[in-house]
Amino acid sequence: MLKIRALVRPGLEPLDLDLPAGEAVALLGPSGSGKTLLLRAIADLDPNEGSLSLDGAARGAMSAPRWRRQVTYLAAEPGWWSARPADHFADPSAARALLPSLMLEPELLDRPLAELSTGERQRIALARALIQAPRVLLLDEPTSVLDRETTRAVEAVLRDRLESGAAAIFSTHDEGLADRLASRRLRMKNGRASLETGSASP
Repeated sequence: MLKIRALVRPGLEPLDLDLPAGEAVALLGPSGSGKTLLLRAIADLDPNEGSLSLDGAARGAMSAPRWRRQVTYLAAEPGWWSARPADHFADPSAARALLPSLMLEPELLDRPLAELSTGERQRIALARALIQAPRVLLLDEPTSVLDRETTRAVEAVLRDRLESGAAAIFSTHDEGLADRLASRRLRMKNGRASLETGSASP
């Protein structure tokens, strides 16, 4: 379980949240309401204060890279350090096995990133995060540029990870995605998160 107590940073009001294994929480709200700030704070990518732990292990007691491997943030516009997607994977063969479930051809890993669409890059970045097998996924608009069919494929992959014991917090403007995948919602407004309940349905 991910436990968050009094998490705060400039632009965010304090947040308490318990996120058990297998659960997804949708983060909703208008642009600029603080959704990305919150995800980045949980991942400890920006200066913040608060008490966070994963299965009883305090965030402050482990190195930042170790925390981020287990509590993994995926930006809406992921960063790349090489022109070829395959170079971003320690095991490209594992990536090629995963890509078809995200409606991607394995051969895309060997094409220049500049030739890929925004949606293709978004899903390759998701594969990169999933292959690390994090305990918690922090996803910033993971389906924002995808059509309905591709969105459903991504949902199926994420649902499979939840059923395997991972947890997720994902920001979205898609109320339908929140309905289908999340059991609870955090509604953001001016840096304040209000918890709502809901029910995920396939």
